[in-house]
Amino acid sequence: MNKIESALRRTTDTRALAFGVGTLPRAAELFVELFPGRRALVVADLNTWRVAGEEVHRILGEAGIGQDEPCVFADPGLYAEWGYVERLDALLAGTDAVPVAVGSGVINDLAKLASHHNGRRYLVVGTAASMDGYTAYGASITRDGNKQTFDCPAPLGMVFDPAIAAAAPAALSASGYADLIAKIPAGADWMLADAVGAEAMDDFAFSLVQDGLPEALCDPTGVHAGDVGKVGRLAEGLLLSGFAMQAAQSSRPASGAEHQFSHLWDMEHLRFGGASVSHGFKVGIGTLASTAFLEMLLEAPVERLDVAGCVAAWKSWEETERDIRAVFAGDPELVARGLKETYGKYVDRQGLYEQLTRLRQAWPELRERIRRQIIPFGEVHRRLRLVGAPCEPEQIGVSRARFREAFARIPYMRSRYSVIDTVFRCGWMEEWLDRLFGPGCIWEIR
Repeated sequence: MNKIESALRRTTDTRALAFGVGTLPRAAELFVELFPGRRALVVADLNTWRVAGEEVHRILGEAGIGQDEPCVFADPGLYAEWGYVERLDALLAGTDAVPVAVGSGVINDLAKLASHHNGRRYLVVGTAASMDGYTAYGASITRDGNKQTFDCPAPLGMVFDPAIAAAAPAALSASGYADLIAKIPAGADWMLADAVGAEAMDDFAFSLVQDGLPEALCDPTGVHAGDVGKVGRLAEGLLLSGFAMQAAQSSRPASGAEHQFSHLWDMEHLRFGGASVSHGFKVGIGTLASTAFLEMLLEAPVERLDVAGCVAAWKSWEETERDIRAVFAGDPELVARGLKETYGKYVDRQGLYEQLTRLRQAWPELRERIRRQIIPFGEVHRRLRLVGAPCEPEQIGVSRARFREAFARIPYMRSRYSVIDTVFRCGWMEEWLDRLFGPGCIWEIR
C-alpha cells in the first residue's frame, strides 16, 4: 500500500484521489463514482479554464454527465474573498449541480466553502503545487478585511496531474515549496508541545507529513525549472499534509510558529508591490524565523533551566491581558484575537512549573530528536532562494524592524504551543532577538 492509499484509509473527508501524469480523464470516472446521477458545474478562473477547465468540461460531457454552464470568474483581481463566496453561493442555490473546482488555492477555497454553505460536497482538479489546502479541511477566506479560516470539509475527491502543475508559473511552485519546507520546523514544534504536555503527538499524522519530506524538498532547482517529477513529489508532499490534517482533525501536523507569522501579516493586511503576498511566501520567511529560534534552543542550557526563576517571573492573566492590549494597541481585532488565543494556552504558575519541569527532564533526548528533525538555517535560506521564493523579509515587504516586532506579537497570535512559547516562557525572548537583529547578526537592523 502506497502513502496515498494509506492516507485515504484515515481521512475523514476525501475518499478518492487520482494522482499522476495523464490523469485528467479520470475526472469523469471519479465524478460518477462519488456523485452518481448528479449534474456537474465546473468552476474556474480565466487561467485555469484555459489550462484544464475547458478540457475537464469536455471530458465530463463526453462521459454523459449532465452539466450546468461553467462558472468562470473573469475578474483579474480574483482572490479568496467573501464577496466571491457569496456570488458562488447564489449560483449554487439555484441548482443541485456538484461543483468541480478547477484551479489552485483561490478557486479551491471558494468552491470548498460555497459547497458547504449549500449542503453538498465537491470535486477538485488541481492545477498548481502551490499549497497544502487542496486536501485540508477549512477554507481561508478574507471577510470584512480579515483573513479567516472557515470550517468546511475537504473535497470528496481530487484529480491532480503533475505535468499541468509543472507548467504553471514558477512562483506557484515556489510558494508550495515554501509551504512544504515549513513542515520541518512545524514538526519540531509538535515535539516540544508533546514534551511539555500542551498537545499530544499523533504518530500517524506526524509520519504522514514528515516521512517523505527529504525527497520532496531535495531539489529546489528542479522544482523551479518545472521538472515534472520534482513538482510531482512536491505536490504529493503537500497533499499528504492535507490528509494528515484530516486524520488529526487539526492543522497541527502541518503548522507551527512559522504559520503564525503568516497569520499575523494576514491580519495586518501585508501587501508588497501593490499585491497581496502569497501564503507560502509569508510562511517561508516564518520558517526562517522558527528555524533560527530552534537552532538557538539546541544550544541553550535547557537541562540547567532555572524553573523556579521562570515561574517567579511569570505574569498573571491580568498582567498578560494588559500586555496584549499594549502590544496590539490601536487594533481592536488583533486585541480580541490575542486575548482569545492566548487564553487558550495560558497556564498559571503551577502549570508553568509543570511544563518547564517536563521540558527540562525530556531535554537530553528531545534535543537530539529536534537536531535530527530540522534543516539548518543556512540550508533553508539557500533552498528558498534556489526555488525562487523570498528568503529575506524585505522581499515580502517586511522591514527588519517590523520583523522583530512580529516576534513580540507571535506569543499571542495562536493558542498552539511552539518554540516561540518555549523561549517566551523561559524568559529568553529579548536576549535572543538581540542575537538575531543586533549588530553583525543575520537580520541586523541598520
